[in-house]
Amino acid sequence: MNVMNQILPRRRALLATAAVALVGMNSGAAWAQGYPDRPLTLVVPFSAGGTTDILARILGKALEAELGQPVVIDNKAGAGGNIGAQAAARAKADGYTLFMGTVGTHAINESLYKNLPYKPLGDFQPVSLVAMVPNLLVAHPSRPYKTVKELIDYAKANPGKVTFGSSGNGSSIHLSGELFKTMTGVDMLHIPYKGSAPAVADLLAGQIDIMFDNMPSAIQHVKAGKLRPIAVTADKRYPELPDVPTIAEAGVPGYSAMSWFGLFTNRGLPADVLAKLNAATVKVLSQPEVAKQMAAQGAMASPDTPAEFEAFIKKEADKWRQVVKASGAKVD
Repeated sequence: MNVMNQILPRRRALLATAAVALVGMNSGAAWAQGYPDRPLTLVVPFSAGGTTDILARILGKALEAELGQPVVIDNKAGAGGNIGAQAAARAKADGYTLFMGTVGTHAINESLYKNLPYKPLGDFQPVSLVAMVPNLLVAHPSRPYKTVKELIDYAKANPGKVTFGSSGNGSSIHLSGELFKTMTGVDMLHIPYKGSAPAVADLLAGQIDIMFDNMPSAIQHVKAGKLRPIAVTADKRYPELPDVPTIAEAGVPGYSAMSWFGLFTNRGLPADVLAKLNAATVKVLSQPEVAKQMAAQGAMASPDTPAEFEAFIKKEADKWRQVVKASGAKVD
């Protein structure tokens, strides 16, 4: 009797625990089935009108139609994307606050800023990669180099004399140039600007020699004959510039530098809700009209799974950590 008196309470406790777990599973499934039942907020960590904002609005509009709820864009710009990221990181992990992250917020800033106010993968749950945007190595037409090899040869013969502009220290445009320097061993002088527009203006005027500019900004000047295209920073040639080689195929094997944008939510999101959010994102990014809208911005729609996206981020962070260290770039 003593033994039975000990066993029965334990059995009842186990059954009670199992029942609670089953209820939790059922309620989680019900939550996922009903998600979303109110508007979602998509935090964009840069100002309205920029590439991140434009792509976020394309995605948000498509998700509205797919999920049946409004997606409200909330621009929180400043500190290289850190202000918006910090705000989004503090949100409840319920799938109603989304975040449009970039190569900066999730692969570069951790190495660039001493005290980052959020953890790129500790606070954020990757949902899907959204789009990839290559940079384009362009030169002023008056310069004597037309190919990657000619640029490398010229830079090695004239150390420190080739100037490359960027939108600022630690930007993808800057670090694309630093990666080029590291992989080729050339000595070029970086000229940082407060934004891409003034850098491009000086390039057009011949005040600086080259830029690794974002494709949407550079291609219009290339088509107008005002800038000379030398190479694309991506792994593959850009469809609208089929005759322009990649830097890798033009003589720097393994070179790849892309600006990318991805959808995040908060860590701790129930798996069923994450799966539903990912499925909706992949579906809309696979729609021809959405891909066409992004292509008009120089971006390539690139949906994937949360696991694939997280692995990609880790690889990117490792790469850019080495580039930041080699360049000595820091932002307080």
